[in-house]
Amino acid sequence: MIDRNNTIAGWVLFAGIIALGASIVTGELFHAERPEKMGFPIEGVEAEGEAGAEAEKPIEFYLASADVAKGQDVFKKCAACHNADKGGSNALGPNLWGILGEPVGKGHAFAFSDALAGKGGNWDWANLSEWLANPKKFAPGTKMTFAGLSKPEDRANIIAYLNAQSDAPRPLPAAPAEAVAPAAGDSAAAPAEGEAAAEAPAAGNEAAAKPAE
Repeated sequence: MIDRNNTIAGWVLFAGIIALGASIVTGELFHAERPEKMGFPIEGVEAEGEAGAEAEKPIEFYLASADVAKGQDVFKKCAACHNADKGGSNALGPNLWGILGEPVGKGHAFAFSDALAGKGGNWDWANLSEWLANPKKFAPGTKMTFAGLSKPEDRANIIAYLNAQSDAPRPLPAAPAEAVAPAAGDSAAAPAEGEAAAEAPAAGNEAAAKPAE
């Protein structure tokens, strides 16, 4: 009986040794290093930070090609709190008829927040774009809960639409001129021209030094 128990225990121990050995061998065969960058690359999609986003241009650049009809469509996001009708009543937000040129946070018999009313100045292309991009950043403490419009094209279109909702719409600004770097060919041509000019007098001197035959 004792021999039988010893035999069983021996087989169990042997099986355990075999299993442990197999586990070690399998781990060595299929061992994989942790990749430096997790995830799978997707063709056509740039990883974050690989290509910086194009710097946003002044709002006047986008206003030069703004579309009033598209702005009216974007304004639907604001329609729950505002209207831009002449003589329209205030709602959760003020009526926006003729807003361009008006004092910031004043008028329309609306109770503006102190944060906005204390900004000073009048609404123009630039500060209206800043306000629409991020109201809470423009006037910390404002009562306006709208998150903002991140795309400058959307802001330009809605500003063009609001500008049209006025007794005296302003002409939209022209795109600001951008500095143009000289082409490589032009910079190379300048020294070449200078060299030719330097060679011309030399040739003339040779001709003068040679006696007439």
